[in-house]
Amino acid sequence: MVDCIKLGRFLVCVVGIALSGYALHVELSHARNKEYKALCDINEHMSCSKVFSSKYGTGFGLVEPVLGKKSLLNVPNSIFGIAFYSLIMLLGVSSGKFAAWLMFLFSLLSCAGSIYLGYILFYILHDTCVVCISTYVVNAFLLIINLINLKQVLAVAAVKKKKE
Repeated sequence: MVDCIKLGRFLVCVVGIALSGYALHVELSHARNKEYKALCDINEHMSCSKVFSSKYGTGFGLVEPVLGKKSLLNVPNSIFGIAFYSLIMLLGVSSGKFAAWLMFLFSLLSCAGSIYLGYILFYILHDTCVVCISTYVVNAFLLIINLINLKQVLAVAAVKKKKE
C-alpha cells in the first residue's frame, strides 16, 4: 500500500508540475505578445491568459502590496507551484514521520491557497480557468494522498512503539 501511495503522490506531482509549467508558458508568452492565444483561452469568460496576467497571477496578488513589485517573491504563481510539487516529490522519498507531517501541512496550505485563488477566480475576476481548476483538483488529491500517508506512518510508528 505504501508503494501505491508513493506512486500516486509522484504521479499527482508530475501532473501538478506539468500544469504549472504550462501556466508559466502561457503567462510568459502572453507577456511577450498580447495577441497570444493559449489553448486554454476558450472565450471571454474562460481565459487562462486573462487570469495569469491579472495582478493575482504573481505573488498571489499579496506580495506586491506588502513587499513591492521588485520583491524576489513577486513571481508568477506557477513558479510557486513548480517549487511546491517538486518539494513534495522530494519529501515523498522519505518514509519518516517528520516528512509525512510536512507533506500534509504543505498540502493543507496549498488547498487553502486554492480556495483563496478560486474565490478570486470566480468572484473577483469572474472567469473560469481550466488550468487553475485542474490545479485545485490536483491539490485536493495531494491532500488526500498525504493524509492517508500520514495516518499510515503514524500507525506504523505506534506499532513500533508498542513493541519496544
